[in-house]
Amino acid sequence: MEIIHVSAECYPVAKAGGLGDVVGALPKYQRELGHIAKVVMPMYRTKFLRENQWEVVHKGYTHLHNYWFNYTVIKEATNKLGFDLYLVDIYGLLDREKIYGYPDDTERFFSFQIAVVDWLAAWSHQPEVVHVHDHHTALIPFMLKYCYAYQKLQGIATVLTIHNAQYQGQTGMEKTVYLPDWDIWKRGLLEWGGALNPLACGIRSAWKVTTVSPTYLQEMRYSAAGLEALLEYEKGKCSGILNGIDTVVWNPATDGYIEHHYSVDTVEEGKKKNKEELCRRYGLDPAKPLITFIGRLVVDKGADLLPQTIEESFYYLGRRMNFFILGSGVAGIEGHLQSIREMSRGDYNTFIGYDEGLSHLIYAGADFILMPSRVEPCGLNQLYALRYGTVPVVRDTGGLHDTVIDYGDPGGYGIRFLHATVGDMTHGIWRSVELFQQQERLRETRARMMQLDFSWEASVTAYLELYQQML
Repeated sequence: MEIIHVSAECYPVAKAGGLGDVVGALPKYQRELGHIAKVVMPMYRTKFLRENQWEVVHKGYTHLHNYWFNYTVIKEATNKLGFDLYLVDIYGLLDREKIYGYPDDTERFFSFQIAVVDWLAAWSHQPEVVHVHDHHTALIPFMLKYCYAYQKLQGIATVLTIHNAQYQGQTGMEKTVYLPDWDIWKRGLLEWGGALNPLACGIRSAWKVTTVSPTYLQEMRYSAAGLEALLEYEKGKCSGILNGIDTVVWNPATDGYIEHHYSVDTVEEGKKKNKEELCRRYGLDPAKPLITFIGRLVVDKGADLLPQTIEESFYYLGRRMNFFILGSGVAGIEGHLQSIREMSRGDYNTFIGYDEGLSHLIYAGADFILMPSRVEPCGLNQLYALRYGTVPVVRDTGGLHDTVIDYGDPGGYGIRFLHATVGDMTHGIWRSVELFQQQERLRETRARMMQLDFSWEASVTAYLELYQQML
């Protein structure tokens, strides 16, 4: 079976969040099971682009309404990621360093999708499945079905995976003219809530729709940023498949980003050395429990609650713990978190930005990781933390519900709290500090969590079964 993944992100080429990790791992495991798996993404001007070998495989010419453009498709020459990687370059649109955040993002991702479909139409054969990810690529199933120039592609099975329904790519309906000539009777598939909504169009047009955890699929039926009724209507073709993690990249026994490796048998000594290294770098006290946050500093992730929660934890619980924050996002949240450093007594620090190597050291050295998400479709941070023996302290929602069992329950290994509030999170921190004092119980918890299997094997099998149903 030949599967084409189309995405705005793919680790380690370009990554802004969990989408990049998923697209960087899923095709590799599909390839290992004997299938042909390929990834197509924009050619951002990244370090990965500069440091690897490429070959040109196609040049084309198409248009975004009345703007005609050339595009080039290049392929990574050595297959170093374990699958075929293709980058699409469009001068003036995709030749940027960042993935998102430009005023012309609509034009950038529309043109990328048009170029991908135009390239597929030039193939001498057809892949069995085109698997698109999030709104940046969700118009492709519509174009394969209803754009006149690409009618020969309408037999290709399509899957849309929703990694986060809060982001839908809405724009004005006047921009439907960007699409290659299409069946005007299908205009209703493009419109949702009076706007051109790529994610809604993908849900309607794709053969199958998946979300990244079973619980998130259920939650979207009553909380999907306006798509609730649509998802209820289309529920017959929707399924929730839990994300996995790449256990080769995320392995404390071999992780190239950390100096002190360890396994489940040596976790106590290994985590101690990594914690000491992390605390030395950032002026923290290694004798205290180290509680961390890694991720985007945005409201969806509950990051706006962090400053007050940290301040109240110090006030009500005493300075019995360290906090370390790694992330970037809303300027106001960043500023508040930075301002707390002035009150630090060797028990608080931040790194505003993102550093892949530092994130690995945090997972290896921290005792606990906070995830107070208001919305968490699947969550990968808690899975990385479990792999590294770091106890996840999570809000009971979405994929966090599916992957973290409270240590107070039978077979439990994490800490869960119900509401995304300062009070609930502070209580979770109190429970973390109490667990840290019970070293024997903490050791048992670490050993249990490190032996859990959240690898891609089960998830890949579920995706392949889904593809087979369509074929």
